Amino acid sequence: MNRENVLDTVWLPPAQAGDPRLMSSVTELVNEVYEEAEKGLWAAGTARTSREEVESFTRAGEMAVARVAGELVGCVRIRRLDAHTGEFGMLAAAPGRRGTGIGRALVAFAEQESARRGADTMQLELLVPRGWSHPSKVFLDEWYTRIGYRAGRTGAIEDFHPQLAPHLATECDFVVYRKVLDAAAR
Repeated sequence: MNRENVLDTVWLPPAQAGDPRLMSSVTELVNEVYEEAEKGLWAAGTARTSREEVESFTRAGEMAVARVAGELVGCVRIRRLDAHTGEFGMLAAAPGRRGTGIGRALVAFAEQESARRGADTMQLELLVPRGWSHPSKVFLDEWYTRIGYRAGRTGAIEDFHPQLAPHLATECDFVVYRKVLDAAAR
């Protein structure tokens, strides 16, 4: 296979939190993707993340990236919530590479790594507007459902992440999706 087309997904070593160019690239990727995917949900000028937050997640061993021929094409944050539950978030695939399987590969990596570390359930949170349908959120609900996630608990953003509520341009809720991980992966 041509190495130029091989997707390589890896954990970012905590020491890479000190690489300002890499941290800026991951931050810019996440913000670019979420600016479009969450258009209309946030007040003007609100960024999804900061370089300091990405550095913090990297130092904690929670960030993984996808690369093709050395180019950053995606990222995901993976963390452990409790003894049985892993969670992924901050999932982003480079806009010019959408539809090429990067998102699916990053979710599979998150599930496999969480299962390897003993989790039997995976969780994600999806921010959705209250009272209207956002095209990106409808797409993501359908996509997550197709890959085995089921919407469960829904709550106001103020209950989940009160620090974010003042930055919203519209009322939103968080929908928590969960999936039982394949026993063979553990």
